[in-house]
Amino acid sequence: MNVEVTPLPGIGVRKDFATRNGRRVGVVTHRDGHVELIVSKTDDPDACLASLPLSTDEAGALANLLGAPQLVAQLTEEHRDLPGINTKQLPIKSSSPFDGRTLGDTAMRTRTSVSVVAVMRAGQVHPSPNPDFNLTAGDVLVAVGTSEGLEAAVKILKYG
Repeated sequence: MNVEVTPLPGIGVRKDFATRNGRRVGVVTHRDGHVELIVSKTDDPDACLASLPLSTDEAGALANLLGAPQLVAQLTEEHRDLPGINTKQLPIKSSSPFDGRTLGDTAMRTRTSVSVVAVMRAGQVHPSPNPDFNLTAGDVLVAVGTSEGLEAAVKILKYG
Protein backbone atom coordinates (compact mmCIF):
# COMPACT_ATOMS: atom_id res chain seq x y z
CA MET A 1 0.00 0.00 0.00
CA ASN A 2 1.52 3.29 -1.09
CA VAL A 3 0.78 6.11 1.35
CA GLU A 4 1.48 9.51 -0.14
CA VAL A 5 2.63 12.27 2.20
CA THR A 6 1.96 15.80 0.97
CA PRO A 7 3.06 18.92 2.87
CA LEU A 8 0.32 21.54 2.91
CA PRO A 9 2.14 24.87 3.44
CA GLY A 10 0.60 26.88 6.25
CA ILE A 11 -1.86 24.06 7.03
CA GLY A 12 -0.07 20.82 7.92
CA VAL A 13 0.37 17.46 6.23
CA ARG A 14 -1.93 15.21 4.20
CA LYS A 15 -1.34 11.45 4.22
CA ASP A 16 -3.53 9.43 1.89
CA PHE A 17 -3.73 6.35 -0.28
CA ALA A 18 -5.82 5.04 -3.16
CA THR A 19 -8.34 2.33 -2.32
CA ARG A 20 -8.97 -0.61 -4.60
CA ASN A 21 -11.90 1.22 -6.23
CA GLY A 22 -9.76 4.30 -6.89
CA ARG A 23 -11.00 6.62 -4.13
CA ARG A 24 -8.41 8.38 -2.05
CA VAL A 25 -8.74 8.17 1.73
CA GLY A 26 -6.51 10.01 4.13
CA VAL A 27 -5.87 12.20 7.09
CA VAL A 28 -4.96 15.86 7.23
CA THR A 29 -3.02 16.72 10.37
CA HIS A 30 -3.12 20.47 10.88
CA ARG A 31 -0.23 22.40 12.42
CA ASP A 32 -2.35 23.06 15.52
CA GLY A 33 -2.94 19.30 16.01
CA HIS A 34 -6.45 19.28 14.53
CA VAL A 35 -7.12 16.09 12.53
CA GLU A 36 -9.50 15.52 9.60
CA LEU A 37 -10.46 12.27 7.93
CA ILE A 38 -10.83 12.96 4.20
CA VAL A 39 -12.09 11.31 1.03
CA SER A 40 -10.83 12.82 -2.22
CA LYS A 41 -11.66 12.48 -5.89
CA THR A 42 -9.98 9.66 -7.74
CA ASP A 43 -8.31 11.89 -10.30
CA ASP A 44 -7.61 14.88 -8.04
CA PRO A 45 -6.41 14.28 -4.46
CA ASP A 46 -6.72 18.03 -3.80
CA ALA A 47 -10.48 17.92 -4.48
CA CYS A 48 -12.00 16.77 -1.21
CA LEU A 49 -15.38 15.02 -1.52
CA ALA A 50 -15.89 14.67 2.24
CA SER A 51 -14.11 15.67 5.39
CA LEU A 52 -14.78 14.73 8.98
CA PRO A 53 -13.04 16.69 11.73
CA LEU A 54 -11.92 14.45 14.61
CA SER A 55 -10.91 15.27 18.17
CA THR A 56 -7.78 13.61 19.52
CA ASP A 57 -9.93 11.07 21.38
CA GLU A 58 -12.05 10.39 18.29
CA ALA A 59 -8.95 9.91 16.12
CA GLY A 60 -7.54 7.51 18.72
CA ALA A 61 -10.80 5.57 18.91
CA LEU A 62 -10.95 5.29 15.10
CA ALA A 63 -7.33 4.13 15.01
CA ASN A 64 -8.15 1.46 17.60
CA LEU A 65 -11.17 0.35 15.60
CA LEU A 66 -9.06 -0.01 12.49
CA GLY A 67 -5.78 -1.17 14.04
CA ALA A 68 -6.86 -3.78 16.56
CA PRO A 69 -8.79 -5.96 14.08
CA GLN A 70 -5.84 -5.87 11.68
CA LEU A 71 -3.46 -6.96 14.46
CA VAL A 72 -5.86 -9.70 15.57
CA ALA A 73 -6.26 -10.91 11.96
CA GLN A 74 -2.49 -11.09 11.56
CA LEU A 75 -2.06 -13.03 14.81
CA THR A 76 -4.95 -15.34 13.92
CA GLU A 77 -3.32 -16.11 10.58
CA GLU A 78 -0.01 -16.83 12.30
CA HIS A 79 -1.74 -19.22 14.74
CA ARG A 80 -3.87 -20.86 12.06
CA ASP A 81 -1.88 -24.10 12.13
CA LEU A 82 -1.88 -24.26 15.94
CA PRO A 83 -5.14 -25.89 17.04
CA GLY A 84 -6.64 -24.47 20.22
CA ILE A 85 -4.82 -21.12 20.01
CA ASN A 86 -7.16 -18.16 19.52
CA THR A 87 -6.74 -14.40 19.42
CA LYS A 88 -9.36 -11.94 20.68
CA GLN A 89 -9.81 -8.21 21.26
CA LEU A 90 -10.71 -7.37 24.85
CA PRO A 91 -11.95 -3.79 25.32
CA ILE A 92 -11.54 -1.90 28.58
CA LYS A 93 -14.84 -0.12 29.14
CA SER A 94 -15.36 2.79 31.53
CA SER A 95 -17.46 0.43 33.68
CA SER A 96 -14.58 -2.07 33.99
CA PRO A 97 -13.18 -2.46 37.51
CA PHE A 98 -9.74 -2.29 35.87
CA ASP A 99 -10.13 1.19 34.32
CA GLY A 100 -7.24 3.07 35.94
CA ARG A 101 -5.56 -0.05 37.32
CA THR A 102 -2.64 -2.13 36.09
CA LEU A 103 -2.64 -5.16 33.84
CA GLY A 104 -1.09 -7.10 36.73
CA ASP A 105 -4.11 -6.27 38.90
CA THR A 106 -6.24 -8.39 36.54
CA ALA A 107 -4.12 -11.50 37.27
CA MET A 108 -5.25 -12.51 33.79
CA ARG A 109 -2.38 -14.88 33.01
CA THR A 110 -2.64 -16.65 36.38
CA ARG A 111 -6.44 -16.89 36.36
CA THR A 112 -7.05 -17.82 32.69
CA SER A 113 -3.68 -18.78 31.08
CA VAL A 114 -4.42 -15.99 28.55
CA SER A 115 -1.53 -13.80 27.45
CA VAL A 116 -2.01 -10.12 26.60
CA VAL A 117 0.35 -9.60 23.66
CA ALA A 118 -0.46 -5.94 22.97
CA VAL A 119 -2.58 -3.00 24.05
CA MET A 120 -4.03 -0.60 21.50
CA ARG A 121 -4.47 2.93 22.84
CA ALA A 122 -5.30 6.00 20.80
CA GLY A 123 -3.98 4.40 17.64
CA GLN A 124 -0.70 3.33 19.23
CA VAL A 125 0.29 -0.30 19.69
CA HIS A 126 1.95 -1.11 23.00
CA PRO A 127 3.48 -4.56 22.42
CA SER A 128 4.17 -7.03 25.24
CA PRO A 129 2.84 -4.85 28.06
CA ASN A 130 4.36 -5.39 31.51
CA PRO A 131 2.21 -6.15 34.57
CA ASP A 132 2.63 -2.51 35.67
CA PHE A 133 1.04 -1.21 32.43
CA ASN A 134 -1.84 1.09 33.44
CA LEU A 135 -5.13 0.31 31.73
CA THR A 136 -7.64 2.98 30.81
CA ALA A 137 -11.13 3.02 29.33
CA GLY A 138 -10.91 2.81 25.56
CA ASP A 139 -7.89 0.50 25.56
CA VAL A 140 -8.20 -2.68 23.51
CA LEU A 141 -6.19 -5.63 24.79
CA VAL A 142 -5.06 -8.14 22.18
CA ALA A 143 -5.01 -11.51 23.91
CA VAL A 144 -4.01 -15.04 22.93
CA GLY A 145 -5.26 -18.23 24.56
CA THR A 146 -7.85 -20.97 24.48
CA SER A 147 -11.50 -20.18 23.75
CA GLU A 148 -12.39 -20.92 27.36
CA GLY A 149 -9.57 -18.77 28.70
CA LEU A 150 -10.52 -15.85 26.47
CA GLU A 151 -14.16 -16.03 27.58
CA ALA A 152 -13.00 -16.05 31.21
CA ALA A 153 -10.79 -13.01 30.46
CA VAL A 154 -13.81 -11.12 29.10
CA LYS A 155 -15.66 -11.80 32.38
CA ILE A 156 -12.67 -10.70 34.47
CA LEU A 157 -12.43 -7.38 32.65
CA LYS A 158 -16.17 -6.85 33.00
CA TYR A 159 -16.77 -8.00 36.57
CA GLY A 160 -13.39 -8.26 38.26
